[in-house]
Amino acid sequence: MQWEQLWLNYKKNLDYVDKDFFAVIHQKIEGKLIDSGVRELTKVAEEMFGINTKVKTSIWEEQGDVLQRRCDVISPEEQRIVLQLTDDLSLGEEGYEITIEENQLIINAPSAKGILYGAFHIIRQANQGKPLMDLPRRNIPRNNYRMMNHWDDFGGNIERGYSGKSFFFKDREVLMSERLIDYARLMASIGINQVVLNNVNTREGASELITKKYLPKLRGVADIFEEYGIQLFLSINYAASMDVGGLETADPLDEDVVTWWQKRAKEIYQYLPHFGGFLVKADSEGRPGPFTYGRDHSEGANMIARALKPYGGVVIWRCFVYNCRQDWRDTTTDRARAAYDNFMPLDGMFDDNVILQIKNGPVDFQVREPVSPLFGGLRDTNQILEVQIAQEYTGQQIDLCYLLPMWKEVLDFRTYCQEEEDTVADIVSGRTFGSLKCGMAAVANTGDDPNWTGHDLAAANLYGFGRLAWDTTLSSEDIAREWARQTYHLEGRLEDTLLEMLMGSWNTYENYTSPLGIGWMVNIGHHYGPNVDGYEYDVWGTYHRANHLEIGVDRTSKGTGQTQQYQLPNSALYEEIETCPQELLLFFHRVPYSYRLKSGKTLLQHIYDTHFQGVEEVEEMIRKWESLKEAVDPVVYQRVKERFERQLENSKNWRDVINTYFYRKTMIPDEKGRPIHG
Repeated sequence: MQWEQLWLNYKKNLDYVDKDFFAVIHQKIEGKLIDSGVRELTKVAEEMFGINTKVKTSIWEEQGDVLQRRCDVISPEEQRIVLQLTDDLSLGEEGYEITIEENQLIINAPSAKGILYGAFHIIRQANQGKPLMDLPRRNIPRNNYRMMNHWDDFGGNIERGYSGKSFFFKDREVLMSERLIDYARLMASIGINQVVLNNVNTREGASELITKKYLPKLRGVADIFEEYGIQLFLSINYAASMDVGGLETADPLDEDVVTWWQKRAKEIYQYLPHFGGFLVKADSEGRPGPFTYGRDHSEGANMIARALKPYGGVVIWRCFVYNCRQDWRDTTTDRARAAYDNFMPLDGMFDDNVILQIKNGPVDFQVREPVSPLFGGLRDTNQILEVQIAQEYTGQQIDLCYLLPMWKEVLDFRTYCQEEEDTVADIVSGRTFGSLKCGMAAVANTGDDPNWTGHDLAAANLYGFGRLAWDTTLSSEDIAREWARQTYHLEGRLEDTLLEMLMGSWNTYENYTSPLGIGWMVNIGHHYGPNVDGYEYDVWGTYHRANHLEIGVDRTSKGTGQTQQYQLPNSALYEEIETCPQELLLFFHRVPYSYRLKSGKTLLQHIYDTHFQGVEEVEEMIRKWESLKEAVDPVVYQRVKERFERQLENSKNWRDVINTYFYRKTMIPDEKGRPIHG
């Protein structure tokens, strides 16, 4: 096999205390999803415990007009795993309950999908060496939508991809392979239930994916996904009615356009009866949209959503919309305001099968930015939180950056939209406003590299997103430990060492890159490595506005007013420099280099210190990784070691470029006399 198995790496463990449960699987239900669960359980039994599992059935089935029971002989003494349906609807469509009765471990669920998730939970427990008796009895996903967005181009490249080429597409063809099955296994094991197959920037002929030319091939993909409880979605070109339909317009109120989308939806569902719907990026970064015709986002989204509604489909409409031709001399236009300004006036105007997909912050997946004010602002619109597993601005899977602590901060953020159940996690789960079409989506970090994610340790982010989307109450440390234990099976202190590396890596990356929430300062286009003024005089609205006295953007009521998009008390907190969280200081305020932080350091000295500290922390991470050499597969060890060497070079480059830039701006030396290139 040319690819690895990540956390489904089943290491031999003949001493596992509960291995005997895997000797027999007793099915009381049949179907494709059940078959997938049984295959995985038997694979675990063989690879981990050396057990050849016996699969026995007890099924009621129709024989003509008579209902008969087909039942294999089962000895009462046999330890076994039992898969059965329950009428306990409080578990929902995807939840399950695990009970142990004498020598039976029973997975109860209202649906086959719940039983599949229960099977993977047992496997996760066993693969960590934990007793099955310690399993939680009931497990219900917190979010209904737990989605992967792939930015795979139809030609086979991946936009912001750092792990090789696409394993979905090559040269405008849909790929079918064993790897697709393993991908579905991996996703189901962490609870992912929807996948968008292609890039939101539809190009290279990807508009044709919704035509007869490719729908039969996509049926094969959908069939594999459905065996693992995954619903297929596609990104579409908003102007597909022109691009592949031959019309002269994409006006959402034009009758010919409406009819075209209705016919397109009907045809899609003839080939893909369980198709989930469309992801749309419109009127953003040059993508076509309803603005061209004087229409708004709700009119554009609703038109397509109404074509899908008879079949149960949804439209997921991205809120990444801003004026991407900004004049750097204009200090009043603020990219950070754009999503809120565009979508808040439309709250309540979207159909019930439209979901707005909102980035975690108001700008663009930076290493540090505040939570988007749309969370807590919108009340009458379905919402999905979008994060980026692919490390576009956080090291590009060269630098280690475990992102779960960042996502936890976002999910735990109190919006104060009401007195209770007001966090982002509450909102996207539907608890706050009663929505059912809501949840979490992530830009995936996978590719056809043997290890799937380029950097072996970046798989922790892939695993972690799924687990966090399922249960937002899990801690980032617990998720990291789950992943590490299943992937590397390290002993005691060695596992703790790996966890220390992961848990500190986000702060480390922030230390040696852009300071205190200002963001960007990256090379143009590819976004890796430092270039302080790279975008400073460009059209993208990504400005730090540093001069020889101060740095930062005034987003208070006296500046662009972006602080006022938040609910009280957050708006008041961000408004004043004294109360603004230090890590967001330069995002919200224009600050003199001489300003003293709560630590007593000046802003400038803080910049110097953190950038020297960041490099030292990378050096320490390398030492920790080297201490794991004898415990990790040699190929994996060397791959990660090479990434750390590149990260060290990158961190030094960031340190020297940032510190030199601000020294030359201010001519104020480092108080500690460390070398800065003047």
